[in-house]
Amino acid sequence: MVRSSTLPNSSSQPKRSGRPPKPDMVWIAGGTFGMGSNDFYAEEKPLHRVTVDGFWMDKYQVTNQQFQKFVKETGYVTVAERPLNPADYPGAPPENLVPGSLVFHMTEGPVDLKKMNLWWNWIPGACWRRPEGVGSSIKQKQKLPVVHIAYEDAEAYAQWAGKALPTEAEWEFAARGGLENAVFAWGNEVLVQGKRMANTWQGEFPWKYLKSHPPSPEAVGSYPPNGYGLYDMTGNAWEWTCDWYTSQHPEDADKPCCIPNNPRGGSMENSYDPSQPKFPVPRKVVKGGSYLCSPEYCERYRPSARRPQMVDTGMSHVGFRCVVRVDSQLQESEN
Repeated sequence: MVRSSTLPNSSSQPKRSGRPPKPDMVWIAGGTFGMGSNDFYAEEKPLHRVTVDGFWMDKYQVTNQQFQKFVKETGYVTVAERPLNPADYPGAPPENLVPGSLVFHMTEGPVDLKKMNLWWNWIPGACWRRPEGVGSSIKQKQKLPVVHIAYEDAEAYAQWAGKALPTEAEWEFAARGGLENAVFAWGNEVLVQGKRMANTWQGEFPWKYLKSHPPSPEAVGSYPPNGYGLYDMTGNAWEWTCDWYTSQHPEDADKPCCIPNNPRGGSMENSYDPSQPKFPVPRKVVKGGSYLCSPEYCERYRPSARRPQMVDTGMSHVGFRCVVRVDSQLQESEN
């Protein structure tokens, strides 16, 4: 490790002249950085250099309050609230073929950590406005990140807001906050002066939780920002990017001769999960980890960490934030 676990001074972040294009956005000046990691999970390899142009990014994850305003003004219905077509889910139990989403629940004791179905349940009626299912609400959760958001939902909100979803490279550059090669968004140690820097699992996953409340997202901005003034870039809720998932970064990505500029990941055709041929759903990259991440199960509350997420699937730990790009040529376009 080459850097201490201290936050860079956010005042060192270069400022762009003029006001943010939207409220609560931070100017990210862009630059060249080491993307990925050779030290953790296989999908993060190889560590390689890329360049991104400057852009504006939401200071916070999109909240329930913000998403509620979008829905009220547009009448938008999220994927989790729509009826399911049985033909799209061959072999699925009939009771699951109703609007709903995947909700986390704690187990009664230690379990096989390879069996995700032991702590994820399909809950009819679960969606962004009812995050735990029928009978729950967001009434007291306006400042929490909106969850149960499928990719289409995040994209629809971004377009309504006059923004876009970040690329994986933009997201990772911003999450690092100016710390080159640091493990976390704040440095190399989990704790800074004895304090936790993100909303992650505390205890033994998925059965023992040491906080005073059940495991869940927390209000945005509850933890210190990174060096660019961005909050909750890791932990709290996973965040969608607009890049199609690849099993790892391109094999030739670490060639020093050719540093890619504003890379865009893989293709839709290559994003499908080869282990689930009966469910040919393309997958996008999500970044940042969530409140369910823990060292013994999912040590992905790091800028370089990445996971695939089926575009039609929201979960109780998946949300998003948006960007505004300065160069119109860089505005998101589907591969």
